[in-house]
Order: sequence, then structure tokens, then C-alpha cells
Amino acid sequence: MYTISKQFTFSASHQLLNLPGDHPCHRLHGHNYIVEIELRSATLNSTGFVRDYNDLDALKQYIDDTLDHRHLNEVFGHDDTTAENLAYFLYDWSKKQWPEVSAVRVSETPKTWAEYRP
Repeated sequence: MYTISKQFTFSASHQLLNLPGDHPCHRLHGHNYIVEIELRSATLNSTGFVRDYNDLDALKQYIDDTLDHRHLNEVFGHDDTTAENLAYFLYDWSKKQWPEVSAVRVSETPKTWAEYRP
């Protein structure tokens, strides 16, 4: 099995309003997010790739247009803007573009990652 991945970054704010009011993540705060998309295939295409990395520029454009420097609660219209839910959302969007997508990871801090992998 061949696996490739590519990272993207964006900055955004959010609030986790489902948490108790005294929890630090309940307050308005922001992150410099890192998104990593993973693609897998048992075979390579005619140019020797799982997928050309340039094809993934569409995800960068989507992130820039939709998420970067936004308040995620407003973007998604709800308060479940956890890294886990972002990973699922970006996986779902990406899977519709590229069938080889196998996982998406989202980091809010250098030491934390959430991943969605079906």
C-alpha cells in the first residue's frame, strides 16, 4: 500500500460552548491549525503517483476561502468546532474530491492531534 500526505495551515478562532463556563476552551480563543491529509492506494497512476500533490491545492484553496481567519462557530453554525469534528468535516469534503483519501488529522497545538479515519 502506498501512502502520501500533505500539510496545510490556517488560523481561526472558536469557542467550545458545550463545555462548562469555567473551562478555558469555553472562552473565545484561536489556534494556528495544521491539517494533514493522507491518501492511500494499492497501485500508482500512470505517472507513478498515488495522486499528484498539485491536485491537493484545491484543499488549500478551500481552507483559505472557508476557514482561514474566520470564527469557526459562525462558519459551521454550531458549537461543536472541536479538532475531531474539523477532521471529520475536512475528511468528508476531501473524500468527495479524491477517492484515495484515507484520513485527515487536525492539530490545534504542537502537541495535540485529532484524526478521522473510517
